[in-house]
Amino acid sequence: MPSRRALLSVSDKSGLVDFARGLAARDYQLLSTGGTARALREAGLDVVEVAEVTGHPEMMEGRVKTLHPAIHAGLLARRDRPDDLAALEAQGYGAIDLVAVNLYPFRETVAEGDVPVSRAMEKVDIGGPTMIRAAAKNHRDVWVVVDPSDYDGVLEALDGSDGEGLRRRLAGKVFRHISAYDAAVAGYLEGESDAVGFSVDAPAGRTLRYGENPDQPATFHPLSVERDGVAALEQLHGKELSYNNILDLDGALLALAPFAWSPRPAVAIVKHTTPCGLAVGDDLATAYARALATDPVSAFGSVIAVNRPVDPATAEALSELFVECVVAPGYDPEALEVLTRKKNIRVLVAPGIDAPVAGEPAEGWAGDAQGGVRPAARFLASHSLRPEPRAFRSVYGGVLVQAPPQPPFYTGRTDGSWTVATKRSPTEAEWDDLRFAWAAVFGVKSNAILLAGGGATLGIGAGQMSRVDASRLAVMKAGDAKLDLSGSVLASDAFFPFRDGVDAAAAAGVRAIVQPGGSKRDAEVIEAADEHDIAMVFTGRRLFRH
Repeated sequence: MPSRRALLSVSDKSGLVDFARGLAARDYQLLSTGGTARALREAGLDVVEVAEVTGHPEMMEGRVKTLHPAIHAGLLARRDRPDDLAALEAQGYGAIDLVAVNLYPFRETVAEGDVPVSRAMEKVDIGGPTMIRAAAKNHRDVWVVVDPSDYDGVLEALDGSDGEGLRRRLAGKVFRHISAYDAAVAGYLEGESDAVGFSVDAPAGRTLRYGENPDQPATFHPLSVERDGVAALEQLHGKELSYNNILDLDGALLALAPFAWSPRPAVAIVKHTTPCGLAVGDDLATAYARALATDPVSAFGSVIAVNRPVDPATAEALSELFVECVVAPGYDPEALEVLTRKKNIRVLVAPGIDAPVAGEPAEGWAGDAQGGVRPAARFLASHSLRPEPRAFRSVYGGVLVQAPPQPPFYTGRTDGSWTVATKRSPTEAEWDDLRFAWAAVFGVKSNAILLAGGGATLGIGAGQMSRVDASRLAVMKAGDAKLDLSGSVLASDAFFPFRDGVDAAAAAGVRAIVQPGGSKRDAEVIEAADEHDIAMVFTGRRLFRH
């Protein structure tokens, strides 16, 4: 007879069978309801129906099934209280040691549009939130799991001696999950259709020292139970993150996103949310040195993101510069010792970005188990596997919502939609530089012009009101850094409206250009490129970042 019991009742059955098998192998009896019980039995697992535990049949088409003292007493009984255990025994109830529940798909249902209230209300979960609240309240004794991505971690922890920290984190996740769920229901009932699926799930938030400036109070609110992007970072050392740190970390992760599939180490140096240097190299220290060479002055006080664990050589190089934050998939112990000599530097871990990543991104990269996205790319781009990933921007008096941007992944191949617009095609070396430059310009604020060569940025013109000014700024930055632009390539995040940008690039030594195309003056721009014997490639896609 198993010594422990787990109650499984999920609408999202991702990973369910493997998790249940893992529990059974660890001497857990499986309790379940409805469709979850059927799925487990079909997989050959022994399951006890909840109705057998409660002695009461499911009622009202399943509206009432787990709302029973036999379930909630089993969840709430404190294992160190003899009176609690005696009360369980007196009633013939047993303890429940683990609960895996995710809620009825309310948000997915109402997102279909024009959903009658009667149908929407049938997707409002009652028993599920009640169970996970009870388990979370008693998390010292009961495991509670609402996210299938936590299944493997829980199984590993069950084999260890101490899972108290993880149980506490999972309990916190429960209350965020319920808060977001309830906010979606409230938004629907109040007629705020745009609010469905969008809620700040930690109303109190995390209080920051101040906002962009000292006279602006500020807080930070994660927007998803899964803790995507910056919210998922683990801080190992340094001062508390500031409002501006969080913005710059978001920009750094975005800038690094195209390099999730890079077979080489990559480094993004970000200042005021836009890159001032980006490079790949044969090792991380080399990539850092090349990224820093683009604009060492602007790199002072920067945020740096890398796609490899930090090694001692890179840490020593980083320690020579004043850096606000470093974010990496991990740190060599010696590297961590070097970095933490500085009291204030913020050292952060971004789990799941330990490139290289095998394979290439498939079509529909932001999809789910259809093979679209690897964990590294998903984290770097700050996106999750929710059915409708969204990106939010605040303005005074409101919130803008859009689909998240798709990074142009730097994989060593060219997107099939690219076309050569000029008489001359790029050389093989130019093709590789164009791929790098197009990936690197993704994270640069518009208007954006980026000059590159040999897998490193040479000059970046960002946030300018005209594209030709962005070109001039990029050339000026390269000159300030004493970097040679002869034979370089140029990436533009939007089309050239006039030929003057191409003329300026040619004068600087640029030999190939990648840009979206689509201007009514494309013919004039192509003619200018042909006059200068510049190879020009159209991607058919704009990369504005406002």
